[in-house]
Amino acid sequence: MPQRIVIADDHPLMRLALRQAVVQAFAGVEVREAARFEQLRVVLDEGWSPDVVLLDLHMPGMSGFIGLMMLRSEHSAVPVIVVSAAEDAATIQRSIDYGASGFVPKSAPVGQVAEAIRAVLDGGVWLPETTAAEDDAAAAMAARAVNLTPQQLRVLLGMAEGKLNKQIAYEMSIAEQTVKDHVTVILRKLGASNRTQAILVASQLALKPPPAPI
Repeated sequence: MPQRIVIADDHPLMRLALRQAVVQAFAGVEVREAARFEQLRVVLDEGWSPDVVLLDLHMPGMSGFIGLMMLRSEHSAVPVIVVSAAEDAATIQRSIDYGASGFVPKSAPVGQVAEAIRAVLDGGVWLPETTAAEDDAAAAMAARAVNLTPQQLRVLLGMAEGKLNKQIAYEMSIAEQTVKDHVTVILRKLGASNRTQAILVASQLALKPPPAPI
């Protein structure tokens, strides 16, 4: 059966390069593309089950690691390989901590994309050779954050965007009391004593965009 792969990146040229790498490496491969996180979720929710998702952490709507965790919570059977311009060791390791099965820097040779996909399809984890260990604080935060459900992640994202509980409730089509209940559980799971501390954690999960090329 042909492989099914989703390429999720907002840059058309990057999607084209990844598509070419995938098509050259896997005969008869079926490829779907998404330019925004919402488009990726539509592809996955409509029943088209991919073997691998190639994911850009900085795609619109992605919110960095929050999007990655939501994706892994909602579609845990689908392996994710992060393909990102952010190539520091901490980002690479945290991608794995938050559920990715591999990480390919955008500066890497195109052949490494196929190498990473094959490793992940075989049940392994693929990382660039330069990956270093993360610090204990980051590891501890990752261990707490991965316990959040998709609904709790959406509430946390709303909190990070400065929205009130009633705004979050309206956008999620749930009762305001349900949002308050989610906030209570989020604070407990993150080990945060108040809403401000939880928002600080969310800001770290969202990531800063990589510097634009000169």
